[in-house]
Amino acid sequence: MLRHGIPPARFFSQVSNDIIRHPRLSSDAVRLLTWQLSLPLDAEESLSRSATRAGIKKGAFLRAKGQLKAEGYVHEWREQGVRGLWSTVQLVSSVPLSAPEAAALKDGRAPVAAPTVPCPAAGRPTGRAAGRHPENTPKGNTSNHPRRAAELTPPEPQSQPHPPQAREAVADLHLLDPRLRVPRGMLPQLAALAAQWLACGHTAEGVREEIHRDPPAAPQHIHSPGGLVRYILRDPRAVPVPTPAPEPRVARMRECEGERHIQPLLFRPLAEETSCPACRQERAESAEQVPRPRDGVTAGLHASYASPRSAKSALSQ
Repeated sequence: MLRHGIPPARFFSQVSNDIIRHPRLSSDAVRLLTWQLSLPLDAEESLSRSATRAGIKKGAFLRAKGQLKAEGYVHEWREQGVRGLWSTVQLVSSVPLSAPEAAALKDGRAPVAAPTVPCPAAGRPTGRAAGRHPENTPKGNTSNHPRRAAELTPPEPQSQPHPPQAREAVADLHLLDPRLRVPRGMLPQLAALAAQWLACGHTAEGVREEIHRDPPAAPQHIHSPGGLVRYILRDPRAVPVPTPAPEPRVARMRECEGERHIQPLLFRPLAEETSCPACRQERAESAEQVPRPRDGVTAGLHASYASPRSAKSALSQ
């Protein structure tokens, strides 16, 4: 790969390589950000106007704006003026800013570092070393600084697989809401967050209900579905674990098989009884009231099965 680059002498903008090589910014997002950074500091051009001038369509512009807001390069606020008119204030920065830092910069509370005058180096000036071959050929990959390359490389997914319930909780979220089309690259991260919900006692269906309940109303567009789902699943302890409904008392009851009841009767068995206590009590009392034959007659009856003559003689006695 051969490259030939000539630094411009005028009409140029300094853009960090972190923006050009950002792994989570699309080409439209990078073009929109660099276009805004190339404008003068006092320019009043909005992001939508820059997208129109750069040839970015409406759908691509909304996705690019959502990516820039998610990464901290763009912040915006809705403010109401003196006459009650609402306006949108947008802030574009060349480095990612958190929400408090952006608010402090908007209100003029952010400290501004004074320019420092570098001390001249000791010795006589020498010529530039650019264009010469290195004395020693470096070994290995030297395309990027090791620390900078590690920062720009997206984090690899965890080696431990997530439970199937966690992946099921964040899969096919567009079926719940067509606006929740999460990029496939964010599914491992969302599955890890869903696993924390499952560890706290929530179910996969409960996690999906929580995601379906929190998005804004249907007409409003969701610029970053993955960022919204990640924000919803950030803290599972903020949502109480639903307690299971108590088991109904009828579930452990059984219908009595006795014949004394006109209508079906339910009772709670202690073991494997098939009749209610009243039927069992009635059966026991009827068994006690049956008259028992005398021993001699009983012996004669048993003997009759063995010998008819001996049974006849036993009865005569």
